Amino acid sequence: MVNFGKRLQADQVPEWKGYYINYKLMKKRVKQYAQQSRIDERDRRQVLKDFSRMLDEQIEKIVLFLLEQQGLLASRLEKLGKERALLAEQPDISKISELREAYRAVGHDLLKLLKFVDMNATGIRKILKKFDKRFGYKFTDYYVSTRSNHPYSQLQQVFKHVGIGAVVGALSRNLADLQDRQGSYLSIYDQPSLALKDPVIDLINSSVDKLTHSTNFLEFLGQSALIIQEDTPSEDHVDDERYHFMSLLLNLVNTFLYMVNTYIIVPTADDYALSLGAAATVCGVIIGSMAVAQVFSSVYFSAWSNKSYFRPLVFSSIMLFLGNVLYALAYDLNSLAVLLIGRLLCGLGSARAVNRRYISDCVPTKIRMQASAGFVSASALGMACGPALAGLLQTRFKIYSVTFSQSTLPGWVMALAWLAYLIWLWISFKEPVRDFGKNHNTQDADAGRVEGLEDGIRHPLLTSEVEKDEEADQEFDESEESPQDSHKPANSISSAYRLLTPSVKVQLLIYFMLKYAMEILLSESSVITSFYFSWSTSSVAIFLAILGLTVLPVNAIVGSYITNLFEDRQILLASEVMLLIGIVFSFQVTSPYSVPQYVTSALITFVSAEVLEGVNLSLLSRVMSSRLARGTYNGGLLSTEAGTLARVVADGTITLAGYLGEEKLLNITLIPSLLFCILSLAATLLTFNTLF
Repeated sequence: MVNFGKRLQADQVPEWKGYYINYKLMKKRVKQYAQQSRIDERDRRQVLKDFSRMLDEQIEKIVLFLLEQQGLLASRLEKLGKERALLAEQPDISKISELREAYRAVGHDLLKLLKFVDMNATGIRKILKKFDKRFGYKFTDYYVSTRSNHPYSQLQQVFKHVGIGAVVGALSRNLADLQDRQGSYLSIYDQPSLALKDPVIDLINSSVDKLTHSTNFLEFLGQSALIIQEDTPSEDHVDDERYHFMSLLLNLVNTFLYMVNTYIIVPTADDYALSLGAAATVCGVIIGSMAVAQVFSSVYFSAWSNKSYFRPLVFSSIMLFLGNVLYALAYDLNSLAVLLIGRLLCGLGSARAVNRRYISDCVPTKIRMQASAGFVSASALGMACGPALAGLLQTRFKIYSVTFSQSTLPGWVMALAWLAYLIWLWISFKEPVRDFGKNHNTQDADAGRVEGLEDGIRHPLLTSEVEKDEEADQEFDESEESPQDSHKPANSISSAYRLLTPSVKVQLLIYFMLKYAMEILLSESSVITSFYFSWSTSSVAIFLAILGLTVLPVNAIVGSYITNLFEDRQILLASEVMLLIGIVFSFQVTSPYSVPQYVTSALITFVSAEVLEGVNLSLLSRVMSSRLARGTYNGGLLSTEAGTLARVVADGTITLAGYLGEEKLLNITLIPSLLFCILSLAATLLTFNTLF
């Protein structure tokens, strides 16, 4: 892996050499500041002033050159426009073809300019992070906050690349007009779908989208899958050899069934606990026991998928089949212990790490986005279908001495589903060929992309590349690991933890908080609605199903519109505020507690948490070390563990609070949610300027 300094030298346009950021000089200056700070504690304010001036000069040099080149492109377009006007009066096919090529040449030069902007923006981002690494995350806060919103901000010129949109528009219109329009009087502005897009325009739009963080619904879902989408072209051939559609489908079905299995018991867990002689609030332990086991299963499934995909999926299906059978039999055995063991076995069968990794390792790059979106959609549909299915199982009968009721039928139905899935898996799954010799390192790198976090598609200008070589710049980082070690994935939880920066820790805290709030809302819903509103199991199931069904439309709105209007960190902050409002509004402060208050607050809380989860994982991928994008102990595993731990704590809180009485359950369980939300909001504000 080539470090950024060398890549900058290799990829820059020779005739533009003097206009790129002087990355090497700035690295040396950071080293000097760091040494002086260690020796004589040089005044940090003077350091900030000196380095800010240097960075301002570098950015001004870049921006002035950018504006100059935009002017040259505009002049060329103006000249070509005059030629096109003459040809409109006296058409000449050969000259029209020459004119079209001249426009395309302008387009290719614009692509070169966009790459210039991207390389320099990446250099700015890297030098800011390098300075922060030496000075305790101080400089970025100061520099970005003072420059980004100033009316004369050169930094904003780089962010927004002013004027490029106008050049793209002129190129698109003129190239479209030069196409054979068969006498149509319509322009691209009247009916954009009629315009024949030139390949160079597609390339330009792709580059501009990357710089401006333009996304769509499919890409937003792909980001939420914890799978990095970018890959090198050489991997496509390997992926095509590994890819097997039925195996991918089986992984997606596994994801769907597991989410159904998780949430199908939520509407009836309190009734099941009462029938076994326990308190209704023991539903927290019943629901949470699956998450307890998942804390451990996530680790060994992540490690197991280094060697196989088929065997972990078989093991997962068997464990889930046995777990659901025990869950269903617990009623006739009158044993709460058997019920909990069944749920623990279900948690031990959580193969989501395998599902993600299969998509990362074995799905070709050209369809990996769709597969990632399918993974998220399967999870969302499973979350909605689980409670809905529970609402349909409102019956009671016996076959011999085995009872089938609303409490036990979820177990029997899921046991049959997993048995059918196991048979299908055994017949249809194809284990991909894995070369553990010469391609071992490639597979390790791909493995990290498993849970390597929902980004890599389009980034804001200063985050246009994933931080894959942050540790590779070893020119003056004597205190860091050797270059060879800097590329290796973390080989333990402790080594992974040491790679967490304050920004990463804040994002993991936010993930913990939102999962805690969602779990409190969902797990105690049957107890709360039964106590305050006397809702039936069917009513609770419908309510939870409606909440689950909001996932895809909310993501569609956020992915298609909101992320194109605001920065992710702005959406993150706004979502936390809305989540805080939802939690506060959920408290019972007056009597009686009304259905409109509960339903409205639940919708605000749940939808805000959904939005927050997507942008949180997107930002997490940008601030996390490249070493946490590979191997068993990767960033995806850490975020999964944070979310699972939150569910465990939330479900435990429900059971403990139940001892104080159901009338106090709601407010007591909301207090930790409120505190966690306030804490994460404060942490976000403290690290806001580092989230880019």
